[in-house]
Amino acid sequence: MNVIYINAFIESAINVLKVMAFMEAKAGKPYLKNDSVARGDVSGIIAFSGSLTGSLALSFSESCILKIVSNMLGEEIKTINNITKDAAGELTNMISGDARKRLQSQGHLIGANIPAVLSGKGHLIRHVLGGPSIVVPFQTEFGEFVVDVNIKDVQ
Repeated sequence: MNVIYINAFIESAINVLKVMAFMEAKAGKPYLKNDSVARGDVSGIIAFSGSLTGSLALSFSESCILKIVSNMLGEEIKTINNITKDAAGELTNMISGDARKRLQSQGHLIGANIPAVLSGKGHLIRHVLGGPSIVVPFQTEFGEFVVDVNIKDVQ
């Protein structure tokens, strides 16, 4: 996977969380993930296709997604519920959209599907391409989340 593609998702995650949830997120060291187990409690996943194809999953720890949603709504959210799940899906959509826009500025034409949301300890993420993905862990003041990307150039 091209580092330029991964960087678009990293930059987008940092930007969207800053703008939408007023949170600073610091990216950690990327690593190769060879299994399907989510690295968080709530995940959004979205598939995309075009000159680049693949999928993006965002997996949030419970403490992280609760604070993100609380900040977005301006009220304290204490439990994972339909509101937090919807927000995880919308964040996945926004980060994917921002990353696709960044990649489109480099000449890639990319469309996306509607995100799906999964939750629960140990839930599974199945990328459309199968095989290993690149995971970038992020740390916030309120917990962790990961950007989990499986992407390839089809040109």
